[in-house]
Amino acid sequence: MAVIESVEQLETIYGRFEDIAEASTAKVADRVTAQYRRLIEVSPFVALATSGPEGLDCSPRGDLPGFVRIHDEKTLMMPDRRGNNRIDSLRNIVRDPRVGLLFLIPGSGTTLRINGKAHLSDDPDLLASFAVTEKAPRTVIVMEVGEIYFQCARAIVRSDLWNPGKHIDPKTLPTPGEILAEMSEQRVGGIEYDRAWPERARQTMW
Repeated sequence: MAVIESVEQLETIYGRFEDIAEASTAKVADRVTAQYRRLIEVSPFVALATSGPEGLDCSPRGDLPGFVRIHDEKTLMMPDRRGNNRIDSLRNIVRDPRVGLLFLIPGSGTTLRINGKAHLSDDPDLLASFAVTEKAPRTVIVMEVGEIYFQCARAIVRSDLWNPGKHIDPKTLPTPGEILAEMSEQRVGGIEYDRAWPERARQTMW
């Protein structure tokens, strides 16, 4: 198998960055513009990429639309809601501030990418401002925008992501309980885990 080992080799296949179409570069901003603001405000889901000594991590973040708050044109804030308590992303951020965000908007082919640096805050007033049903997050991720730009719709169109007719029947997939049971040699998980999940999720959503 041939392995590409240099940027020069890569550029012989794809061309140089300087030669790509202007539409691929004119869209890049170093701040949240009015139009990019609108995309952030309606998105209920973002993938958060971080880096740390152990390697890379990409974490799904979902909440009510607009949950990523635009503090100003250079600053975004995102609450850390209830999860599995592994805090992989947070561990990375306190050791390496570089982060990347990829926003999805249901029904739209356009996605939004943001790269920058972040830190964590546990300021009581800030946490309280993100409370839902009187439950505040334990920390807030505060991000300085380095670059922001939209991604064209080809990936969404190719995947037919929003087409209900292409949705996979969950009954054909292994359940979390089944996966846990197999991975732990039956110590955790199983049918009872799956049965209890809906109510457990309801009580711990925020």
